[in-house]
Amino acid sequence: MLDHAAQSGRHPLAERGNDLYETPVEATRALLDAVPLPSRIWEPACGRGAIVNVLRAAGHEVVASDLIDYGIPITAPGYWGVDFLREREAPKGTQAIVTNPPYALATQFAEHAVDLVPEVFLLLRLAFLESARRTDLLEHRGLHRVLIFRKRLPMMHRDGWSGPRASSAIPFAWFCWRRGYESPAAIVRI
Repeated sequence: MLDHAAQSGRHPLAERGNDLYETPVEATRALLDAVPLPSRIWEPACGRGAIVNVLRAAGHEVVASDLIDYGIPITAPGYWGVDFLREREAPKGTQAIVTNPPYALATQFAEHAVDLVPEVFLLLRLAFLESARRTDLLEHRGLHRVLIFRKRLPMMHRDGWSGPRASSAIPFAWFCWRRGYESPAAIVRI
């Protein structure tokens, strides 16, 4: 049997722990090259700051929060221990959410995010498009663009993984929602 490093299968939930898979720098840079982002952004699953650091280096003001405190001083006090799915409003002045959500909660993150801010950018597996239960979210909630990577992203190994490194067999895309958008989503290769 193949081990998890050599296949596209998922690790059992118990092994995934906090479901932290750091976003490759290339993914966030590609988003910045593809679309204009608002100046004030919320990253609600910031982990150790992989997305936050790239956005800040590009001149964006980023509010960083996470359910888990990873001991990285990238955000204001009080933003660790924040359960995004329980938040009822975005931080003041936030115009967009940009995040790589925990995969097990991706649908809930997307549904909640589009209720909170005018623009949402989520890094998700391309297979996110393949669900009948996401029809409302994907067809009626303002999905504006799906930015599909021309090349596979480097493998995102779970936090604490000490096994062999593997290349990614999983295609990813940035899913972009815009409040009030009603036309079919554009498919764009980046």
